[in-house]
Formats: sequence, C-alpha cells, structure tokens
Amino acid sequence: PRLLSQFFFADERVTRVVAEINGLDAELDPQQYLVLLNQLHLSQAHLLAVLERIMEECIPTQRHSRDYLVKFPEELLVDNLGNHMLFAAECLLAGTFLEVEELDGTQLRPQARNLLCSLELVRTVLREQSLSQPSSYPEPVRAVLIQFDRLFAEFELSYVSSLVAVKSPDEIYRQQEIIVLFCETVERALHLGYLTQEMIDGYEPLLMFTIPRLAIISGLLIYPEGPLSLERSPEEMSRVFSPFYNLLKKIRDLLRVLSAEELCLLERSLCTAE
Repeated sequence: PRLLSQFFFADERVTRVVAEINGLDAELDPQQYLVLLNQLHLSQAHLLAVLERIMEECIPTQRHSRDYLVKFPEELLVDNLGNHMLFAAECLLAGTFLEVEELDGTQLRPQARNLLCSLELVRTVLREQSLSQPSSYPEPVRAVLIQFDRLFAEFELSYVSSLVAVKSPDEIYRQQEIIVLFCETVERALHLGYLTQEMIDGYEPLLMFTIPRLAIISGLLIYPEGPLSLERSPEEMSRVFSPFYNLLKKIRDLLRVLSAEELCLLERSLCTAE
C-alpha cells in the first residue's frame, strides 16, 4: 500500500520496457516495436499517476499552480494529458516536431531537456528512498519533487500555448459571466415554477434545451448588462454568442413588445417544447 513501493515497481516496469526497446531492431520487427511502444506509454502513464499521488501526499501545499488549465480548450483536458506532455518532451529532445512548428519546437527544447532531466532525478531519488525508508519523505526528496512539479507545469503551459490558442483573461471572464447567467436563470425558473428541484436533481434531459432557451431571454431582458448585452460589439461578446449577434437583436426586439403574461406563456412553452 505504500506509495514509494508502488513507485519502485512502476519504475521497474518502465526501465524494463525501455531496455527491451533499446535491444530491438525496429526495422526487422516493426510489429513488436509498436507493441513495446504502446507498453511504454502505458507504463509511463502509470508511473506518472503514482508520482502525482506521491506529490499530493508529500508536497500538497507546495504544488505549482495549475490555474492556467482554465485557459486550455476543453478537448485537451483529458486524463492522459500529463503522459502526452512527457511524450512531447521526449520527441522535442530527439529533434522531432510532431505537433508544433520547428521554430516553436527549437525554443521549447531547453524546457523539455530540463523536464526530462528532472524526471530522471526524481526517479533516482525515489527509488533510493523506496529501498531505504519507504514510509518517509526527507527534505531532499521534497526538493526534487517541488522542482519537477514546477518544470512540468511550465513546460505544459508553454507547449500547449504553442500548439493552440489558449484563452485570454477576457475570454475566461466572459465564460464566467455565462456561468453566472445560467445560475441566475435556473434560480429564477425555480422561483417562477418553470422548473422543479426534482428535475435538476434527476438530471432531466429536457433541461439541456430548456435552460439555454430561458438563459437567452434572461440575458436579453432580465440581465441586459450581462454576457448577452447588445450594447457591446460582437467582438466584445463571448464566442458562444457573438456569431448570433444580429439574430439576438431581432429576438430582443420581439421580446420587448410582449406583455408580462405573454412573456410568461412563452417561457413556459420553452420549458416543454422540443
């Protein structure tokens, strides 16, 4: 059950697979090479997962901030992102630029080298610690973990920033505005009886359509200074709504001529229509 013991065996497996790859002629046996490469990726992923748990146990208050993750596109926020970063660093150090432009890759190589050297140091230190005192984390162990965590975070941010356009602070703020609008829309809908708490607690599928529809009305009429404010230019709006700027203006103009009773009837119909 001790994490350092788990790390020892995970590290042993990575070392064994690497040795098998180094002793194989990939041109003579390409199929076996692919099999070993897949085993390497899986064993490295397991190693990183154990290392992550060790850092949470050993340096929980000294971890490098990961606030930058909110800037990443959602499709990149997957469980194996860390293993992908490690593979990217190995490719860069070998001079292979699979995903980034050559100029960006050249600039990223020093970071990749520092990260991989730090990982090797972590592996050495933790192996020694697992064989001597597998239940404790002395200060030298903590120091190399803190350094590795920082270098990993810095490389991850730099690499992804060169790969895709990360969200700006303004875009993140606009996204938060939409979250607030949806929360206020739900609260208002519950108060007016359009929705019930049971529907929300039961994850009623219809809510996937109902809440955005009600949010558009709320954003145009009830909270006109929020993320759907048409006083802004399309460029200043969230990318979720900016393509529909002209359509939203037409909807707002139509909503403004409705009486309170007609608006209530419309909102109730939006809660049931498919």
